[in-house]
Amino acid sequence: MKTMEILNNIEEKYIKVNNINLHTIIIGKGRPLILLHGFPDFWYGWKSVIPELKDDYKLIIPDMRGYNLSDKPEGTKYYKIQYLIDDIKGLIEELELEKPSLAGHDWGGVVAWAFAEKYPELIQKLIILNAPHSKIFASLLQTHKAQQNASSYIFQFLKHGGEQFLFDDDYRWLKYAIFESLENKKALNDFDREQYINAWSQPNAIINGVNYYKANPSFDEFTGIINVPTLVIHGMKDTALLPVILEGLENYVKDLIILKIPNSSHWVMHEEPQLVSTKIMEFLGE
Repeated sequence: MKTMEILNNIEEKYIKVNNINLHTIIIGKGRPLILLHGFPDFWYGWKSVIPELKDDYKLIIPDMRGYNLSDKPEGTKYYKIQYLIDDIKGLIEELELEKPSLAGHDWGGVVAWAFAEKYPELIQKLIILNAPHSKIFASLLQTHKAQQNASSYIFQFLKHGGEQFLFDDDYRWLKYAIFESLENKKALNDFDREQYINAWSQPNAIINGVNYYKANPSFDEFTGIINVPTLVIHGMKDTALLPVILEGLENYVKDLIILKIPNSSHWVMHEEPQLVSTKIMEFLGE
């Protein structure tokens, strides 16, 4: 299924949750699987795995709050992790989903980790793609020089007005973060690039994406303990989230599978969609 075919076959809904409307893509049939994107992404970040998964799963893919076509509450406080996970709880309730599985990439993965700790009874299984566990990541940002350097953009975001460089030279940094950081540069084409630029151009979408970082400097209220079966998929050539973020996960996640994809970047679902989809289906089929 090509990109244009995907866009012609999706169902788009605006779902009222947690006092906002989430623009949500629904496609496929079967057991429910929620897919959460990260920064600087939107629902379209999952476009490469949709063709592989849609015949076996009902895919629910929101634009997270603040992004693309979803509502964009004004104020950093509205992007605190509790709002983010309650948005997903609201999706489950409004769509009357029976124990969906939950997958997240990047910030979507951070939200998914937190959701699985807070509401383990609401989901079947958890899938994390190139996203840090909050407790491990917090420690690395304090002690690990290489990860500190890789995360330098985060420290920039936390400064007042620190996100302004993202708008420079027609989103040059954002384009680099997605398009140029790919190990396989052909994984996204010109049409795909246009979709990303359109999403970034939505009023306040970039600022609200940065608000995820500003609103959540720590996760002190969480233990990090995960009691649902978890698959972690990690592209090992991620330049922002180094392989060291995988170390120690077994101390927090009892039922854990880690899949390391050696020649993939942060954008593992674009570069290895068949492998990622196959491993997800194997995991969910257990």
